[in-house]
Amino acid sequence: MKKNEQSNTVVLKVSAEVEVPVEKAWELFNTPEHIVNWNAASPDWHTPKASNDLRTGGNFSYRMEARDGSFGFDFAGEYTEVVPMTSFAYKMEDGRTARVEFHPIETGTLVITQFDAENSNPLEMQQNGWQAILDNFKRYAENL
Repeated sequence: MKKNEQSNTVVLKVSAEVEVPVEKAWELFNTPEHIVNWNAASPDWHTPKASNDLRTGGNFSYRMEARDGSFGFDFAGEYTEVVPMTSFAYKMEDGRTARVEFHPIETGTLVITQFDAENSNPLEMQQNGWQAILDNFKRYAENL
């Protein structure tokens, strides 16, 4: 945990070692037809639709919903930096920022996400939720 110097916000970090090459990890992480298959923190949630214009200045939007229809929201923002096969950064609609990095390692790819925490939920809950989504990505990518 650290502070975002610009916003004075707590920055949380999650990571996963994914046993696929960087090129495959990048594609599966950023292509809407794959995003809808892994972008959920728990089995009772899902992402029924996703759009992603992965370029600096491009926008993304992932519709995240409880499977029972009781709640849903759009996770959306604008890319502030994109370095293909390496990293991207974005600003969420609420002004928070995040950065995702893809590092080649001997066993595949180390994916690291750092994100500004929000003020509504406990830090541990946010950390666990984002880690669960990344773990879901790891399972999906390794089982294709």
